[in-house]
Amino acid sequence: MYTLGINAVYHDSAAALVKDGHVIAAAEDERFTHIKHAKRPVPFATWQLPFEAIDYCLKEAGITLADVDHVAYSYDPQLFPGMPSEPDATIALPFKPGKRASPHLDGSPWDPLFLSYIVNACAQLLDGAPHHLHKRFRCVDRENAFRWHYVDHHLSHEASAFLAAPFDDTAVLTMDGRGEGVTTSLGRFVRGEYKRLKQIELPHSLGLLYESVTDYLGFLHSSDEYKVMALASYGKPAYLDTFREIVNYSGNGGYTVGSLSLTERFGPARERGDRLEQRHFDIAHSLQKVLEETVLELASWLHAQTGLKNLVMAGGVALNCVMNSVIRDRGPFKDVWVQPAAGDAGTSLGAALWIDYCERRNGARPWRMTHAYLGPGYTDDEVEAFLRWSKLPYRRLGDIATEAAEILATNRVIGWFQGRTEFGPRALGARSILASPIDAGMQGRLNEIKDREDFRPVAPVVMEEHAHEWFVGAKAAPFMLFVFDVQPDKASRIPAVRHVDGTARVQTINETQHPLYYRLLSAFHARTGVPVLVNTSFNTRGEPMVCSPRDAIESFWTSPLDALVIGPFLIEKTGA
Repeated sequence: MYTLGINAVYHDSAAALVKDGHVIAAAEDERFTHIKHAKRPVPFATWQLPFEAIDYCLKEAGITLADVDHVAYSYDPQLFPGMPSEPDATIALPFKPGKRASPHLDGSPWDPLFLSYIVNACAQLLDGAPHHLHKRFRCVDRENAFRWHYVDHHLSHEASAFLAAPFDDTAVLTMDGRGEGVTTSLGRFVRGEYKRLKQIELPHSLGLLYESVTDYLGFLHSSDEYKVMALASYGKPAYLDTFREIVNYSGNGGYTVGSLSLTERFGPARERGDRLEQRHFDIAHSLQKVLEETVLELASWLHAQTGLKNLVMAGGVALNCVMNSVIRDRGPFKDVWVQPAAGDAGTSLGAALWIDYCERRNGARPWRMTHAYLGPGYTDDEVEAFLRWSKLPYRRLGDIATEAAEILATNRVIGWFQGRTEFGPRALGARSILASPIDAGMQGRLNEIKDREDFRPVAPVVMEEHAHEWFVGAKAAPFMLFVFDVQPDKASRIPAVRHVDGTARVQTINETQHPLYYRLLSAFHARTGVPVLVNTSFNTRGEPMVCSPRDAIESFWTSPLDALVIGPFLIEKTGA
């Protein structure tokens, strides 16, 4: 039984394919279209389905759309306020909806169009595939086609966590900007059954609060929230009381978000590209602290209600690795696990897993998410064929890990393209830029290579068995979703990955998860005595992570990278 999951409503459009409980493939559409987040989260873009990602998933399984039994769409229009109940209902759309004033969250004049696109998504899947993808989408017998399922957006987040997690029984916490109306959900998955215990609805949303502050600080909302998280480390809690007025934990697992009025509270908003001032750092810091305080209260209530020792999280807010670490260190749960594609892309996975789980009806969970390498991969022959076609000078490496480690040990920066692409926003050693952490100037150099803001930190990857030696209390963290303090006696040896607050967003790696990546770390360790590398995503500013050999070559030649290790092949720039 094949189940195709689709996320297409807001942003991070993605697809996932599950066969009898096993995840075959999952990918974001941005990796194919080169449009970051696939599209902007606006109502008139809801018609766009992630056809490229769907095509890839079908290709990976060797099937066509005609072979799919179920399609799970991670949004249920019936839960949206104002959704018509009549099957033959019509919609009324203002001729110029953008000209109409509308409240921030409710009653948008775009809502009828937004809902119409969602209700017609099945027809769009059957009829709307681009011409170059027709092969895998045509020939569907409409009388005996797949069954279409709308899945509650937050249930899709929840299922992406509790059905993928390494735990059998677990508490579940999801937080994002919004779904059909829910912004936060708290529940439990016990003995194979899920129950939502509490939900918080619009307009109260921690995710939308963070988005609003992101926009106020001159960054792109629904995209640059991680920049605000990084910025927070440079600030002080000067506006903590103000944000505590805005966000009020009301007890019993609930909270409210009051009027923001950010300009009235903090003065004029920062324009994109303007100089960052201390007040901007302090606003980010105060916001981050109140987020941590509130979510810690939610986690404590959830633990008291469930008595469970494990917690799993998803939703875009769960990509905040600093907050995750507060829950890990100060919360009541013994173990905390975050689904690596926690944002909306992961709802494609959750919707597919949920419908597959319900349809199989046996309660079995044969698959656990031990890694995120679920996207496209390329054979050595495919890579070499492209290199030859491009007429590029290259050589085949005899020992990839050892020779790449030698390059890194000479303080050169490499693009690293190996195996299947990561699912989710983090580069985890399949599509990474790698460098030595030993030179303190490497952070600035990498930010310059990627044309990033100079306050942005870069993250370390460390051999799992050595993690605790270099990072305080570190244990397995394969998805780069938690921070750890750098061990004081090691700080001077890996200055490039130590953030201004003394922490690092750590990825651990073992030989099972990605053998070649692990061997590279081992070879660098043997060469330098340091089992750590800098790992950042293989892309430049405004671009998604590279996916194909063409992407890698184009990114390599249009940035000041020194070398590219792509499969078993090495390309070096003259004078590198």
